[in-house]
Amino acid sequence: MAQPMSESGVTVVVGVGKGLGTSLCRRFAKAGHPIAMAARDAKRLAPLVHEIENAGGSAMAFNADATEEKDVIRLFARVEADMGQVEIAIFNVGALRYQTSILDMPTEEFQNAWRTSCLGGMIVGREAARLMVPRSRGTIQFTGGIPSRRAGAKQAAFAVGKFGLRAVAQSMARELAPKGIHVSHFVIEGMINNQRMRKLEPEKAAEEDGLVSTEALADLYYQIHRQPKSSWTFEVDARPWQDLF
Repeated sequence: MAQPMSESGVTVVVGVGKGLGTSLCRRFAKAGHPIAMAARDAKRLAPLVHEIENAGGSAMAFNADATEEKDVIRLFARVEADMGQVEIAIFNVGALRYQTSILDMPTEEFQNAWRTSCLGGMIVGREAARLMVPRSRGTIQFTGGIPSRRAGAKQAAFAVGKFGLRAVAQSMARELAPKGIHVSHFVIEGMINNQRMRKLEPEKAAEEDGLVSTEALADLYYQIHRQPKSSWTFEVDARPWQDLF
């Protein structure tokens, strides 16, 4: 039997790594939301679960591949049964940043990029919406990036996934807003301050605010979630203050 909605419903974060996903879990837990974190290898999330619990929060980790429909359906069913009603769903799955000339593009690479970003986002968004619409409340958020709106050279595979995810989010927002569901898309126009980027871009990481703070981004996601229904944002872009655009 599904658990009742608590004062702060469950936040499901799909795609929890050591960067933004972790910061999102921490931020929404700080606000009192039970956290259901999902990744392909849930065992590595045990330290984050313990951290949240030691701070007085509630958290569980689940194995799920966002591109596998059965995994996502099972994820939401288990969360509702074991933790309570889902109030917020965040799709934060990162795709590999392929840099391949169209002349050399393997079909498999193109398909994998689309499946990871676009198909995975659709499945997660759909399953969250199926729970939220009958309740006339809920928040669904998607993480995008620069290729969501501008495809660079040798980015056909990576960009098609992000373009597609933005289209899914936009269509969902227009369909679901009248039903009480707030759908939003975040265009992160900068390199996120995580372990991988610090290694790849040491000079940028050394600059003041050279990389996008994951804690600041998590605050932004939470602020958008808290918007009153009279003033909902669909899309927001974020970048370091000194980056030109």
